[in-house]
Amino acid sequence: MPPIFASEPVPTTAAWVALQARLRARPQTWLVTGAAGFIGSHLLEQLLRLDQQVVAFDNFATGFRRNLDEVLAAVDPAQAARCDFVEGDLRDPAACLRALRHPGGAVGYVLHQAALGSVPRSLRDPLATHDNNVTGFLDLLIAARDAAVKGFVYASSSSVYGDHPALPKCEDATGAPLSPYAASKAADELYAGVFARSYGMQASGLRYFNVFGPRQDPAGAYAAVIPLWTATLLRGDTVWINGDGETSRDFCFIDNVVQANLLAAFRSPAAGPHRVYNVAVGERTTLLQLFDLLRDALAPQGIAADLKPALRDFRAGDVRHSLADITRAREELGYHPSHRLADGLALAMPWYVRSAGARPEPVP
Repeated sequence: MPPIFASEPVPTTAAWVALQARLRARPQTWLVTGAAGFIGSHLLEQLLRLDQQVVAFDNFATGFRRNLDEVLAAVDPAQAARCDFVEGDLRDPAACLRALRHPGGAVGYVLHQAALGSVPRSLRDPLATHDNNVTGFLDLLIAARDAAVKGFVYASSSSVYGDHPALPKCEDATGAPLSPYAASKAADELYAGVFARSYGMQASGLRYFNVFGPRQDPAGAYAAVIPLWTATLLRGDTVWINGDGETSRDFCFIDNVVQANLLAAFRSPAAGPHRVYNVAVGERTTLLQLFDLLRDALAPQGIAADLKPALRDFRAGDVRHSLADITRAREELGYHPSHRLADGLALAMPWYVRSAGARPEPVP
């Protein structure tokens, strides 16, 4: 497995270019749940840039108003006016149905990103994880069924592969989940499949592999590794690696995830009423290699070239290695990742540096 210290730009796929043109020509109405979060805010921004009508739904449990403000400031005023915000909780069935039947127009497509993330958090509080990720998911599925949406795309996770040892990870071969978070995502896939087959819905689950990019919160106990380590390095603190540093991940830049969501919304029904797809790059990077990449990227900020991380015990619930086979997404969706790890880091690093010193926004 070669380290990823440089990459060449990947050409944008014809399918993605064609879909963007199609959406501009024939705007749709969308619901984005978790719109104030990291992934949801990027989906919201892309849809507004494509002149779509969007209902943005969030309860601010883990999302931030500043993300919505940043999106609305980034698009032009006419595009921003196409966003209708609904503050609500997925565990409130009436709020879900209200969002889908918003006065701005009946929603045709759902991009469901809202969830209570983090393996460690789920181990500490499995009931909250289930309540948000499974009960809330079921509430939204029922509302989407009753509103007769055309396409339901939801965030699953690579964690559903659990202890299955094979690499790369293929959609049809999963193991035993290693955390309540993984179990909640596996349950979502089961429910989505049942609803698709029982009620004639078209549903698509996207198994994300270590997504990163701007607006990914660097603060808090459950921060993802890239923004967390970047902020730690900038503070001059020690970066701790759980395990021996050879644990590996398939890091996926946010633009790839946005592409996959929109392509999945319009996938061919020939693949069946419910389908799951890996969303990743298909390249594996160890944590030690990632540390070197971040240290080198932060050299202009005064980070020493010989700085080393510290090692500690492995963390409960963590998968040892993660690498995606993206063949199905490529063949059925036309998905092709536009950014590899180094490309994404180059684009995300200025935002991470700016945000590292900012005080976290209080959660209401």
